[in-house]
Amino acid sequence: MLLAVQPYPTTVDRSPAVVLRGPPLTAARTDRQDGRMRAAWYERQGPAEDVLEVGTMPSPEPAAGEVRVRLTVSGVNPGDLKKRQGWLGSAMPYRRVVPHSDGAGVIDVVGPGVDPTRVGRRVWVYGAQSYRQFGTAAEATVVPESLAVDLPDSVDDELGASLGIPGITAHRAVYADGPVAGRVVLVHGVLGAVGGMAARLAHRGGATVVGTVRRASDLADVPRDVVQHAVVLDASDPAAEIRAAAPGGVDRVIEVALSANADLDAEVARQGSVIAAYSSPADRPALPFWPLLFANVTLRLLGSDDFPRDAKQHAVRDLTEAAADGGLSVRVAARYPLGDIAAAHKAVESGIHNGRVLVTLP
Repeated sequence: MLLAVQPYPTTVDRSPAVVLRGPPLTAARTDRQDGRMRAAWYERQGPAEDVLEVGTMPSPEPAAGEVRVRLTVSGVNPGDLKKRQGWLGSAMPYRRVVPHSDGAGVIDVVGPGVDPTRVGRRVWVYGAQSYRQFGTAAEATVVPESLAVDLPDSVDDELGASLGIPGITAHRAVYADGPVAGRVVLVHGVLGAVGGMAARLAHRGGATVVGTVRRASDLADVPRDVVQHAVVLDASDPAAEIRAAAPGGVDRVIEVALSANADLDAEVARQGSVIAAYSSPADRPALPFWPLLFANVTLRLLGSDDFPRDAKQHAVRDLTEAAADGGLSVRVAARYPLGDIAAAHKAVESGIHNGRVLVTLP
């Protein structure tokens, strides 16, 4: 969900940031004895290369019930770009925004009321910039302690930084309408961050997974241990290929491009199936109303910032458990240093990568 304008919080340090301009920065972290950290931010909306700045700003301090996380990785999501672009007319929610909601790192300070033994624990972070000013595109972020989830020793930081918006969205898409054991789940964009997670969660839940890719050259990258049937969308008759894999139709559709795939989804939907859509190329998709109606299809729309609290907590538990036992992995498409954050944003905008785009923090 994109926010309306909010007043600049009085707790935010208003001192000017020291902006580091010029070539991308590759040096080690700055000395934190001065209480400052490197971060990326924007103070107006627009193209990444015009509005994103990288510099130093005061390190945040946790309030009661909060923790500070020293970050190693920050995940870039399409929603981060939309907020920065002013998508659908959304305004700046604060005078300065440090973008990104997902990340991973180590707790180094806890606020009053938080168990002090959490200091030193590795965690994955979600929701850092959901209705909040300062996200994970920085050396440190402060979040309510429940948004910093202990990361099992067997799980690396890159996967941890991918469990937030992609993982929670995928979990909701797969499980919001009940268990999937014995069902057929069609996952569009199976090589994407959300699609890849959804395929693994559905497979883990006992479903038969049919996954789609955009072109034949993508087939070699489909994880065949998870996706039993892969279909190319630019083939002559993808609906026939899906029906061959699921003669009775599919029970769930995990949809990344509703306006583009609505007719295809209607062709392959089983009676009483669910289309769980988390994105659409067109803002006002045209739907094949009568085919969907006669199949009694439920259309579920997914806005991850505003999922019910219990749904998020359920997802957090399942995702952490699945990651710990090897049931989840992430396809990392590209890594960019913090100084190249504008290039990371442009890479996500362009759609040139299949998989997760990450910003690494030195």
